Amino acid sequence: MSKHKAKIAKIFEHPLSGNIDSKKVLSALEHFGAKVELNKEHRAIIHLNGKEHSMTLSHRPELSKDAIVKLRHFLEEVGVTPDTI
Repeated sequence: MSKHKAKIAKIFEHPLSGNIDSKKVLSALEHFGAKVELNKEHRAIIHLNGKEHSMTLSHRPELSKDAIVKLRHFLEEVGVTPDTI
C-alpha cells in the first residue's frame, strides 16, 4: 500500500486515530487529485471531484477527531475511500 493510500485509509479506521498529521493528509489528497488552498484563517479548502470541503487547521499538527469525521464524510461523498483508490 502506498503511503498516500495508507494516510487516506487511516481516516476510515475504527476506532478513530488521534494521531493523523494534517500536512500528510493534505499531501495525500493532492496526490489523488485534490486542489488544496490554505487561507489566513488557518483553514484548508479542499476541492475534489466538483465539491469543496473546509477544514480547520489547529496549531497542533494532528487533526481533531471532529475534523477527521467531517473529512471522512466528505471523502465518502466524493467517492474517495480506501476501496476506491
